[in-house]
Amino acid sequence: MTAPRSASPDPTAPRSASPDPTAPRSASPDPTAPPHRGGRKGTSRARSLRVPPALMRQGIRQLGRHVLDPALDWEVQRRRFDQVMRTSLMPRGTSVTESMLDGVPAEVVTAAAAACPGRTVVHFHGGGYCLGSTRMMRTWAARLSAQAACRVVVPEYRLAPAHAYPAALDDARAVLTALLSEADPASIVVSGDSAGAGLALAIAVAMRDAGEKVPAGCILMSPWLDLTIDRWAKPALVRKDVLLSPAWLEACAAAYADPSQWPDPAVSPLRASHEGLPPLLIQAASDDLLAPDAELLATGAAKASVDVTYTRWPDMWHDFALLPGLVSAADSALSQTAWFVTTVTSG
Repeated sequence: MTAPRSASPDPTAPRSASPDPTAPRSASPDPTAPPHRGGRKGTSRARSLRVPPALMRQGIRQLGRHVLDPALDWEVQRRRFDQVMRTSLMPRGTSVTESMLDGVPAEVVTAAAAACPGRTVVHFHGGGYCLGSTRMMRTWAARLSAQAACRVVVPEYRLAPAHAYPAALDDARAVLTALLSEADPASIVVSGDSAGAGLALAIAVAMRDAGEKVPAGCILMSPWLDLTIDRWAKPALVRKDVLLSPAWLEACAAAYADPSQWPDPAVSPLRASHEGLPPLLIQAASDDLLAPDAELLATGAAKASVDVTYTRWPDMWHDFALLPGLVSAADSALSQTAWFVTTVTSG
């Protein structure tokens, strides 16, 4: 697969893959589609507060410097991260309910427009397996629910280092088992961002290897898929990334699993066989230390005849897609995600 090239002069438009028939295809949702407005049920109102990408980049850089710092204790990082994620603006009428799925706590986010959804997206949040919570996903989940007429289940899986591998993967398996006891796999899409994307792909691989029906699709946003990759090896990318650092990723990897376990496909699912995987939506950013993982998976899965949609946004940072309503590129990514969810669950 050749290097992606821009199909549009719009700097926030996704770059599409080459027309090579073995390469993953690129969908092009309307990047000008307006985000859904409104607020959380009975309270706040979600607005589109467009922030210039340059200004947003500065804020993301400060988040990386003052929160994702390997010199800080994990609890300090978690507290600061949660403070940043405290405000959640959602479409009016959005319901956020707590649930317990086979012993794993979760939040179920459902927009008013999806009061009786026939499809479910299970999203595993990012945070290097060591940070993050369901709170950080509320705005994204609410907007996806409104656009795709689905409910979004966000598990509160256990975090390292107190709960190292395979705790998070066991929790992911428990959540899918609970949901599949009452729903057909064809109505469920697994999703994740960053380390959560690693969990999403790992659980899809585990289900395939167990001979079970796999979910209808798998969404991977800025995915971290291989803990063995030396992130220092691409100094130009290290300089571009405003959020992640190789040192922080190394600390997270060591907290999550013993280095001897990193090559295990259950820990680094990029190393798993790609045959038999469900349709994949892979969203990447050009200025992201983890961008190589996305491209390697897209190429390998396409060669294994997996239905792959891969897009890379230029001049964007890690996990930019979690900022719909603030960054136009994130709105474009959300529209693509909604398209994917409705497409793979409509068969």
